[in-house]
Amino acid sequence: LGGRGRAAAGGGSPPGHAFRRVTLTKPTFCHYCTDFIWGLAGYQCEVCNFMSHEKCLKNVKIPCSCIAPSLVRVPVAHCFGPPGHYKRKFCTVCRKSLESPAFRCEVCELHVHTDCILFACSDCRQCHQDGHLDHDTYHHHWREGNLSSSARCEFCKKTCGSSEVLSGMRCEWCGILAHAACYVIVTPECTFGRLRNMILPPNCVQLFSRNFSKLHCFRISENMQTESDEDDDFDGSTQGSTKDIQISTDSSKQTLKIFDGNDAVKRNQFRLISVPRIAKNEEVVEAALRAYYINDDQQEYELQTFTQQVLLSDDVINRNDAAEDSNLGSVFRESVPEAWIIRAKPKDEEVIRIYPAWLKVGMAYVSLRVNKDTTVQTVIKEVLPLLGRQTECLQNFKLVEVLMGSKQVQRMVLDNQELILNRLKDIRKTSIRQMNQTRFYIVENSKSIVQVNLFVGGLPPQLSPEEYTNILKEELAIKTNVVSVSHVYQAQGAVVLQISCFSEAERIYMLVKDTVVNDKPLNAVVIPAVMASKIPRNCCPLLVFVNPKSGGLKGRDLLYSFRKLLNPHQVFELTNGGPLPGFHTFSKVPSFRVLVCGGDGTVGWVLGALEEIRHKLVCSEPSVAILPLGTGNDLGRVLRWGAGYSGEDPYSILVSVDEADDVLMDRWTILLDAEEPAEGAENGIAEPEPPKIVQMNNYCGLGIDAELSLDFHHAREEEPGKFNSRFHNKGVYVKVGLQKISHTRNLHKDIKLQVDQHEVELPSIEGLIFINIPSWGSGADLWGSESDNRFEKPRIDDGLLEVVGVTGVVHMGQVQGGFRSGIRIAQGSYFRVTLLKPIPVQVDGEPWIQAPGQIIISAAGPKVHMLKKSKQKQKK
Repeated sequence: LGGRGRAAAGGGSPPGHAFRRVTLTKPTFCHYCTDFIWGLAGYQCEVCNFMSHEKCLKNVKIPCSCIAPSLVRVPVAHCFGPPGHYKRKFCTVCRKSLESPAFRCEVCELHVHTDCILFACSDCRQCHQDGHLDHDTYHHHWREGNLSSSARCEFCKKTCGSSEVLSGMRCEWCGILAHAACYVIVTPECTFGRLRNMILPPNCVQLFSRNFSKLHCFRISENMQTESDEDDDFDGSTQGSTKDIQISTDSSKQTLKIFDGNDAVKRNQFRLISVPRIAKNEEVVEAALRAYYINDDQQEYELQTFTQQVLLSDDVINRNDAAEDSNLGSVFRESVPEAWIIRAKPKDEEVIRIYPAWLKVGMAYVSLRVNKDTTVQTVIKEVLPLLGRQTECLQNFKLVEVLMGSKQVQRMVLDNQELILNRLKDIRKTSIRQMNQTRFYIVENSKSIVQVNLFVGGLPPQLSPEEYTNILKEELAIKTNVVSVSHVYQAQGAVVLQISCFSEAERIYMLVKDTVVNDKPLNAVVIPAVMASKIPRNCCPLLVFVNPKSGGLKGRDLLYSFRKLLNPHQVFELTNGGPLPGFHTFSKVPSFRVLVCGGDGTVGWVLGALEEIRHKLVCSEPSVAILPLGTGNDLGRVLRWGAGYSGEDPYSILVSVDEADDVLMDRWTILLDAEEPAEGAENGIAEPEPPKIVQMNNYCGLGIDAELSLDFHHAREEEPGKFNSRFHNKGVYVKVGLQKISHTRNLHKDIKLQVDQHEVELPSIEGLIFINIPSWGSGADLWGSESDNRFEKPRIDDGLLEVVGVTGVVHMGQVQGGFRSGIRIAQGSYFRVTLLKPIPVQVDGEPWIQAPGQIIISAAGPKVHMLKKSKQKQKK
């Protein structure tokens, strides 16, 4: 693999690099040992900019970007979000820092410049099985650099991170850190590290995703995507590549545009190189190859020129041979042409690598010499004996060409009669870069099963499976021979479709987004199949729900972190179809836990969904942990998860969830039965509202408490953009409260209260609050701590609710400040409240005006299992 390194240092040349001694003009660090390079001379790879001390050269194990594609074990495309600004990060391809907007993969730690993205190869984490190269033993998935500067090597315990250069290695599954020198001695098998019991093992997840982009496969919402089609990226790459080579003002140098094939010409996508005016032809060819991260022998290539007219008349593209031959010429003629194309010189024979599609221990590929008569069939015939499959029939195998692009892995079955050398010639003519990223696999012909699972929500609830099928036939024109409804969730108005044809799956997915049924837009989510039988016994995967809108948009960063630390298939975004797709995906998992990242409202939403779908889950009582992102977070406080997330390390949060204790919590059902019709009915003849049922976890307030909540809600609906910090949200609460100070309402005259069948006389109050947990309104203790022989000490699992009164805004303020507690009124398990006039009501922070009538509060079904953060401090 050694490149033709020019380094004078002894020892073999490091993998693929082309080192050259350079004079240093600014402070420079070695990419191998991260130390400062003293003196004026260092060694730099001409292809990937790897810098090294002379003494470190013989130890360099990090391969050059030009041979990275040949080292990929299983090609998996990356999942790029929109471009962003990433401080103190380095590009994996050219190793330079990312100053301008750059891309990062949402699933692994790959960061890359806009114009380097084409040269990154498909070496992402394999998070599921997709019918290609599936296997059950997982190897460490090493990614170089972008570690924190305090990172320590697992083996020699010295620091291995650096904020100056791309250095240090990290396994993207188990998180183990190591030096470039130390990681080669690690055993290849990965056991997934400290979080192994929480990670959904990738070999238990199946997803056939041929036509779907990676963003769709991992359900990453596209509203954060700045829609950019392929061509925009390519334009970016044209300007981007000029950033290193300013158009040379030095009269002894000249700048040339280099294309690497017809595809680049079509897209007008070139790289610029700067060469001396009196350079030899070979030097120019070499510089052109280096610009495309190719370290082959320059004697196998030549440069052909074409003028602007040729480009305009499309000759290069349409009448390839005619145009090219007429354009041959030395690089330097009188008028320097604008642009050049790299072409491979034709060969009569060459050696190709054939990879087996089954992972064979100790053998990545076999090399085969082919000549101009070799067809695909002869290749298969010659390769099988080398792989120990000589007894098998040739017809059972096919040769597949795989292009390992960074955004997509493209597979194409080659025709048995096709001449291999012609195929290679065509690829090189299209793009020399693509040739470097292309492999040939020998694959067994098997009946490939196609099965895509699509979750479709937003349908009208409570219909029969036949009615749902008819709606889908009308709205989406589904083909019933390839689409079947495999699961129906009637209460939620959702179905799961099983589709056995890729193009039909893609058509339905795209169509659903623009379909409205009964004025409600439908939503579609691609969901993986979890093979529960393969999950290890002691594994209890964590199902993570994140509400990206909660808590000042911190949810976005958490989504990214949890996708990195776990398997992205176990992380669900609640704005993308709600909690149901997550519970459906985990419905066959024998034992799992749930982490909800959001405010109290989000926790209530997930617990409500769990209650409705519990009977369809194999693990019907998963324990739920909370990462509080909202404003109040009372439940999070009670369960010791804190008052609100303020940027703690997501890894330590997952460790805390793993160590948390299981506790039970009561949930309550509130039946709201309005006796009078709602206001604004037509013709004065109106039906009373049907009874409404809501679930309650924390508290339910009537009167002043709900009124403030309602005003806050209205303010937030008017200007949602302003409500993105807890501090601002609390300021608005205070402002709303101050406006209500002077205003008195005799709530005790407008309602009647019955507790466990006994009438209770109410004192003079403005607000009545039923509390299930000892924290109200962002952490205040409304019940108070002093003992009282009339009542039992409140607990969250005692089957009792506490009833407390407040006399007004001032009293609420004093409770918030901890100076007073509320007025204790009652404790019980069944309540009936009669409203004599419309009164504001709020349940767990969701407020509305309730018409006169009855409110009945009673215990709901079984208690829920929650996770309470354990007290002991982590040992350092």
